[in-house]
Amino acid sequence: MADPKPPSDRPQRKMSTTGDSLYKVLGLEKGATAEDIKRAYRKLALKYHPDKNPDNPEAAEKFKEINNANSILTDETKRKIYDEYGSMGLYVSEQFGEESVKYYFLMSKWWFKATVMCCAVFSCCCCCCCCCFCCGKCKPPEEDENYQYVDPEDLEAQIKAEQDGGGSNVPILIQPSSTVNTSESTYFAASQSTYNTQK
Repeated sequence: MADPKPPSDRPQRKMSTTGDSLYKVLGLEKGATAEDIKRAYRKLALKYHPDKNPDNPEAAEKFKEINNANSILTDETKRKIYDEYGSMGLYVSEQFGEESVKYYFLMSKWWFKATVMCCAVFSCCCCCCCCCFCCGKCKPPEEDENYQYVDPEDLEAQIKAEQDGGGSNVPILIQPSSTVNTSESTYFAASQSTYNTQK
């Protein structure tokens, strides 16, 4: 008896956008009623159940596929997504939520991408956002003062002239006097307890 292929050796299934392979697993046509799905599931589940086929590992795999198909097709929301967008829609609903599926597929259409690109090109790459910062309401305020260019050598000469002409080169030797009045009390010494160390 041949061992079943490990999952890494099996060919990877591609996600469809047609939504008919789960119906084929149950032997039904797309658009089958809930009763048809239920009957087909029971029939195939009894046929491929692992307890009835203990020596057939392919039956266990087929049973898993049947269970997966049944769980998706009996859930009305998942079935609607599958019928419209296929297994790719189911994957997107798992990743982003069921409400986001239609928006994902809308944004992945060529005409939507072309519209966004045209809007970006015709508005100079969203010029309205840029214009708000250079000439719109977010523009920094203009400064009223007009600054003149001052040559660094002229500035240095002016500073030296002020230092030389403004006073003598004698350093200041007198320290500033204290502004604290000696009669003022800080009450710090009064709040400390004294210890008598003499006996």
